[in-house]
Amino acid sequence: VQLQASGGGLVQAGESLTLSCSASGRSIRNLVMGWFCQAPGKDREFVAGISWSGGSTYYADFAEGRFTISRDNDKNTVALQLSSLKPEDTGVYYCAAISRIRENGRPDEVWHWGKGTQVTVSS
Repeated sequence: VQLQASGGGLVQAGESLTLSCSASGRSIRNLVMGWFCQAPGKDREFVAGISWSGGSTYYADFAEGRFTISRDNDKNTVALQLSSLKPEDTGVYYCAAISRIRENGRPDEVWHWGKGTQVTVSS
């Protein structure tokens, strides 16, 4: 599966953005999907995950209450709504297909990485 993230941009603190991940090559209908962020000089970290049905969602502590992950299996897309953005949210956001979400709410193995989209939040 090929994954392409889009929707990033430059925004001010407190504003919102919606990122979209478009999949091609196969259906993501039965895949667990997630979003990750890599800030400048830091490792890529988990942001949010969603079960194949969309019935369960998982968030990193910093994303809980501000970000919302969703999916549309018919359109083969996954979205991440970012709100109340902070300068520390700046980074490249990647979508990914994940093997599973562990019981602690964190991703297991990443099967496929997509190309990222840059989000820059100014203060």
